[in-house]
Amino acid sequence: MTKLGKPVSQRQLRVGEMIKQALGMIFLRDEAKLPNFDTKEITVTEVRMSNDLKIAKAFVLPLGGKNAQEAVIKLKEFSFVVRKVLSKKITMKYLPKLLFVKDESFDYAEKIENLIKQTNK
Repeated sequence: MTKLGKPVSQRQLRVGEMIKQALGMIFLRDEAKLPNFDTKEITVTEVRMSNDLKIAKAFVLPLGGKNAQEAVIKLKEFSFVVRKVLSKKITMKYLPKLLFVKDESFDYAEKIENLIKQTNK
């Protein structure tokens, strides 16, 4: 995995996985109390860290993929609440800023699968 020619370091991968697991548990246990929003339905598929480990881009998707854009907007709006809960779960010198993004990988995989099925007919 490279980004603009720079390989992703082992440290970035480890920190990203640690944050992914922590966010998953926070959402599963509904520890981040977001108004009018149930975080139990949110799946964290991947977390990518910046080179300096100060920004974490979390790829999220609600169960079933329904209302994904609304969920991402709500998470972006209340990312400070999630970050505060995350600060109690993990210990780092600098807690990264959380950016939430809709995970498009499942849609892309489905599109590729449909193209393969069409070519096999």
